[in-house]
Amino acid sequence: MWTVIYIAPNKAIAEKYKKNLTDEGMLVQLRPIGSAHLGEHASVEILVPESEAEEAHEIITSLMGS
Repeated sequence: MWTVIYIAPNKAIAEKYKKNLTDEGMLVQLRPIGSAHLGEHASVEILVPESEAEEAHEIITSLMGS
């Protein structure tokens, strides 16, 4: 089961966090939220397998602090 660990404010930030998580060996999915007409400016959910959710959340939290 996939779990949302973070909602990024736009696609660029979501892609940055996805790269960091995949570099750590995690499976990551991105899922846009809201209307398609928002395009790159739409919020994006970052999802990982439930078993990796805690570790992924810690990684994102550390990235936000840096």
